[in-house]
Amino acid sequence: MNNTRNYDLTIIVPVYNEEDNMKRVEEKLAAFVGHAPVNSCVLLVNDGSKDSSLQAIRDICKRQPNFYYISSTQNHGLSTAMKAGIDAAESHYVGYIDADLQTDPEDFAELLKFAPDYQLVSGIRANRKDSAFKRLQSKIANGFRRKMTGDTATDTGCPLKVMWTDYAKRLPFFDGMHRFLPALMMLEQGKFKEVPVHHYPRIAGVSKYHLWNRLKGPFLDCFAYRWMKKRYIKYQIDEEKM
Repeated sequence: MNNTRNYDLTIIVPVYNEEDNMKRVEEKLAAFVGHAPVNSCVLLVNDGSKDSSLQAIRDICKRQPNFYYISSTQNHGLSTAMKAGIDAAESHYVGYIDADLQTDPEDFAELLKFAPDYQLVSGIRANRKDSAFKRLQSKIANGFRRKMTGDTATDTGCPLKVMWTDYAKRLPFFDGMHRFLPALMMLEQGKFKEVPVHHYPRIAGVSKYHLWNRLKGPFLDCFAYRWMKKRYIKYQIDEEKM
């Protein structure tokens, strides 16, 4: 039995070599789940961690009744970990937050206010606590993406989102798709909204992003998206007899 079907929201947390953050992940997310505006659970997705993250995940799920996990022995990347979590979830909504907790689980309550009317609600990192160089990289990547996709989103890299699960499962996922959720949602005629959320500096663990994968990946993925958009298959069955 998939226990996530008993909840309104499944919060997906991709984990890759985050052993130093797992105690905070448990404390912060358990606190939110305890008073969330909708019945919520947490799905930890171990993405081939080489440190003790998987054992920490197992221990957390033994202690916390609303925590679950899936695990892969190989590292596939953030987009694949997100897709694995979405595919596994059977709640009405799916949420997403990074294990580094540079965003606050408490802000899910703000996103959920708009979830009934928008298939994707995404955070905007207010007063972003990254370096000036990192913010510049994101500004360049976001500006180029908007010109290529026309999605108008201002901060697709914000690691705090809520989606309708049935829409999320239909999105055409690809490596790097986590940067294109608003544009992909548009292909499904879904609506998206951005909401300001808190942002904090990373206090433990090591960032998995650098200049090469922060700019080169989004640049190439924009062309992949435009190619896919022209060939995207969408249809509707109006009548049937089977």
